[in-house]
Amino acid sequence: MTYDSVEVLTERYGPAYRWLVTGAGMLGVLSMVLSMTTVNVAVPDVMGAFGIGQDKAQWMSSAYMACMTAGMVMNAWITGVLGERRTFISALALFSAGAVMGGTAPNEDVLILARVLQGFSAGVGQPLVMATIFSVFPAERRGSAMGVFGLGVVFAPAIGPTLGGLMIEYFSWRYVFFIALPFSLMSAILSALFMATRPFPRQLPAFDWIGFALMCTSLFGLMTGLADGQREGWSSDTIVLRLLIGAAATTGFILWELRAERPLLDIRMFANRQFAAAAVVAFIFGAGMLGSTYLVPVFVQTAQGFTPLLAGLMMMPAGLMLAVIFPTAGRLADTLSPALMVMGGLLVFAFGFLLMSGTDVDSTFWVLAGITMMSRLGLGFINPSLNASALQALAADQVRQGAGAANFIRQLGGAFGTILFVAFLETRTRFHAEALTATQDYANHTSERLIDQVMFLLGSAGLPEQVQRAGALEFLGSMVHAQSQVLAFQDTFMVVAAVALLAILPAWILSRSQRAVIRLPPEGEGGAQRRKGGASASAVSDA
Repeated sequence: MTYDSVEVLTERYGPAYRWLVTGAGMLGVLSMVLSMTTVNVAVPDVMGAFGIGQDKAQWMSSAYMACMTAGMVMNAWITGVLGERRTFISALALFSAGAVMGGTAPNEDVLILARVLQGFSAGVGQPLVMATIFSVFPAERRGSAMGVFGLGVVFAPAIGPTLGGLMIEYFSWRYVFFIALPFSLMSAILSALFMATRPFPRQLPAFDWIGFALMCTSLFGLMTGLADGQREGWSSDTIVLRLLIGAAATTGFILWELRAERPLLDIRMFANRQFAAAAVVAFIFGAGMLGSTYLVPVFVQTAQGFTPLLAGLMMMPAGLMLAVIFPTAGRLADTLSPALMVMGGLLVFAFGFLLMSGTDVDSTFWVLAGITMMSRLGLGFINPSLNASALQALAADQVRQGAGAANFIRQLGGAFGTILFVAFLETRTRFHAEALTATQDYANHTSERLIDQVMFLLGSAGLPEQVQRAGALEFLGSMVHAQSQVLAFQDTFMVVAAVALLAILPAWILSRSQRAVIRLPPEGEGGAQRRKGGASASAVSDA
């Protein structure tokens, strides 16, 4: 039996092969990234369809991101067993099965399971495509190839919410899950032709199964404990037990990774102060970027009354601007201090959400779109510089694992950020609802006049008096609930801004570390090799 290696495929298809395999992989990546962002505009519709709250609905986003991290750490092992072609086509098949399951889900539990399948398969598939593109291009053209990959990853979130809004507007929220299926099918067909294959190994490669089990236990305990705390009570036995199990598993994971021969995550890299500071910023960056991507579409639909399509259109200018900013920010990162660019980006992002915290039901479409563009402008300048800063201080043999660790931490920050922001949002909604309800008594003449006016209108419509009073009180209750939601969103946006400002401290530590490295005397061949490794890693991670 013959196997199609990269060399065999290059000889078969000639110089065009590298673009053929790039197109095959990018179609799959496009479908996976689309699925991550399109569902956010469907959250209010899903909540209404299944009668669930934010604590359940947010799992559509956070479960995807959490399982994506699990897929990332298993990517190398699965590829080593199955080879590139079988791994990618299997990931696409699992992803498509999750899409069909999500679109036909009879309840929220099946829907969350579908997102788990999609997230895991995306975690396996996306790094594989990036590694494949990197391997088929010569060294002098890898930068442009990674630029194509990065542009595809950025472009999908720009159009995703709008496509999701179109599906909901003219069909149903269920069709949001079906958007990615045509891209997945085309990608699978092309991958069967252009992706390399290899024989099955005679012996399974080693994998840190204990570390993987501890990581999954940690994620499950902490994330479910934080997500369900508001509903079940933060002091309830179930929530306390989950959080304790998650904390114990996290401690066990760290201790095990320090002694494992082939760790999933090399904990020793975090002894490097520059890398550790960049990792903290990456976690907060992921929380701010992905958490806000969830919050903003939900806010404009629940508080502003936007349709899903209008919510998607509001997010599109920011996404398109981000696609333009990324290449510019990458070039600036080569000439300016990356740490200073990170700090500047954090300030712009925080200022955008400070402005967002002042929006209410009277804010116009273009005001909200402009504020969203400002916050995304900050993110655009953070990402390339952060990738470069994270890897510059690492030795050449640590660069590959360092890049994987940085992506892992950023994705983990997105998963936890979404959960924590939603938990805070629910807590503040309840707080404001109770505070506003306490003011609705007979001494509140404004509310009394409102009730009288509503009763008069209902009476003019021919309703009996007892129904008039009940209808007026129900209307007042809906106003209190709506106002409490707006106030809670404003508080949550303020917290997002505060978290971004908090990240300036590790970014400042990062800048001091970089200045200290610059002041060091020449280190000879070893230092040159380390700087060379860090520079090449920057180019890879910028993609």
